Amino acid sequence: MRKGITLFFIIALLLSGCSVTTNSPVHSTVVPVSDLLLNAGQKYLPSPTPFQPILPTATLLPTSTPKPTAPPEESAPSSININLTRPKGQINILLLGSDWRANQGYRTDVIMVLSLNPETNRVTITSFPRDLYVNIPGVGYERINAAQGYGGFALSQATFETNFDVAIDYYMMTSFTGFKNIIDTLGGINVYAAQELYDRCDLPQAVNKYCYVPVGTTTMNGATALWYVRSRYSTNDFDRTRRAQEVMLALFQKLMSLDAVNRSAELYDMFKSSVETNLPLDVIVKLIPLASKVISDPSIVDRYAIGAAQTYDYIVPFTGAMVLIPDENLVGEIIQQAFYK
Repeated sequence: MRKGITLFFIIALLLSGCSVTTNSPVHSTVVPVSDLLLNAGQKYLPSPTPFQPILPTATLLPTSTPKPTAPPEESAPSSININLTRPKGQINILLLGSDWRANQGYRTDVIMVLSLNPETNRVTITSFPRDLYVNIPGVGYERINAAQGYGGFALSQATFETNFDVAIDYYMMTSFTGFKNIIDTLGGINVYAAQELYDRCDLPQAVNKYCYVPVGTTTMNGATALWYVRSRYSTNDFDRTRRAQEVMLALFQKLMSLDAVNRSAELYDMFKSSVETNLPLDVIVKLIPLASKVISDPSIVDRYAIGAAQTYDYIVPFTGAMVLIPDENLVGEIIQQAFYK
């Protein structure tokens, strides 16, 4: 059973960092690892979802009930109804990462859905921007990254079903600490940076409170990798997402260099305290053959992302918060391609 858990965890790590969009907003894109690493001409544009890893489940409910809100009628997002039958054998897993801190609650700033179908050997990964303005049942209109913190996995399930007609079966989450522990346990990773980064940091290698990563390969420990992914003072969310993809690719490559498949039981013991999931053992066993195929050939995964082309900006009255209103038709096309083929 441990082998199955580790295989699946490795897939989640890889896929949660490798979702990209191309010039086509609907069709999936299979991107060779070498192309994604080099990104010549910046032809692969990341989705605007940075990686910010969550644990514990003790704070799944909010300390106070938020006041329901809604945008003006003309701007209110519409629920997406695909009106198609869910493919037989499909299993949808919500991948979450958040900025949880003790006594401060959290929001899940990484939101992706991994869809696997052992009967058809189909695998997709779909990114949902953290600022999507959706109807959270019992809460009202809020950013989608608030759903898990307000009501745990059950509310996240209801939110996806209500707004996107996507049935979520299980979830996986990690935290800042878990993210760093995984990388440090592996002895660090070699990250290929497509662009240089010079930004504020509080790391030992800082010079005048600034750190620098040049274009090319840099060896990073857990703390450096987390800073590299989350750095926000001199860059935007699109840059942060590109860096997240670079780190996750480096993590996957390190796992593969350690013969992760054959050492899965050992790696499971190393990572089990850093990841939270409700995946039952019988489902894990069912997914092992498909998991092995993905590890052998990641190119079989179809990747989708809801990005700027499928949303428009909206300022929430009274709060002044900038959110993203999903375009019903364009987002519906992505949902249909990712979950109903």
